[in-house]
Amino acid sequence: MRSRKEVIRQLDRIDRNILRTLQENGRISYVDLADRVGLSTTPCMERVKRLEREGVIQGYSARLNPQFLQAGLLVFVEISLYTKSADIFDDFRRAVINLPNVLECHLVSGHFDYLVKARISEMASYRELLGDILLKLPGVRESKSYIVMEELKETLNLPIPD
Repeated sequence: MRSRKEVIRQLDRIDRNILRTLQENGRISYVDLADRVGLSTTPCMERVKRLEREGVIQGYSARLNPQFLQAGLLVFVEISLYTKSADIFDDFRRAVINLPNVLECHLVSGHFDYLVKARISEMASYRELLGDILLKLPGVRESKSYIVMEELKETLNLPIPD
């Protein structure tokens, strides 16, 4: 497999248009996708398969409305660990990956170690998430939470350079 740098250098205008279109509508048919990017169906399909094989396209999914799934409350939690050892980071990583309400977890620089993004049903669930789950993860010393009052923008779409 080629490096990401090699792949990025080889994305031409048509590849980038395919990526933009698929980010807008991952369920578009190959016929419609080919029409939008100016190719016939078979070469378009071959390009999509190549982009998948090279890891540029990592997958497809449906975007769900959290209000219908008892996940309407969005919270961000800063987590600080007691120590900064590889073992503690590994233990924390293994534990947090298995938490279903945690949508994202990032090791970050700054005044804390991890930033966690989670969705839960209500404030009562937040108390359980924080006190009974997050604060009991391996190595956790303290946390600071942010309850989202209004979601202004949330997207997985990446800007694709021209």
